[in-house]
Parts: sequence; C-alpha cells; structure tokens
Amino acid sequence: MGKIYDGLHRISFLIDENGTIEHVFNKFKTKTHHEVVLDYFNNAE
Repeated sequence: MGKIYDGLHRISFLIDENGTIEHVFNKFKTKTHHEVVLDYFNNAE
C-alpha cells in the first residue's frame, strides 16, 4: 500500500548515579541482551 516499514528499534540506556547516560545499547537481540550488558561491564575498565 506504499508504506515503508522500518521495523522495531530496541534501545537500552545505562544511566549512572548522577542521571547521565553512560552508554546506549542499540544492537542486540532480546534473547542475549543480558550478555551484551554484562560484556560491557566486564570490558569497561
């Protein structure tokens, strides 16, 4: 019908104790989201 569909966009934000966005997670599958976040924490230092 002429409509363009871009799909779903899943985005998670990591917010620090001051309310500042520390990191944006935007390339993940819901099934592995926890692994993406844990990998970020383990490799952040």
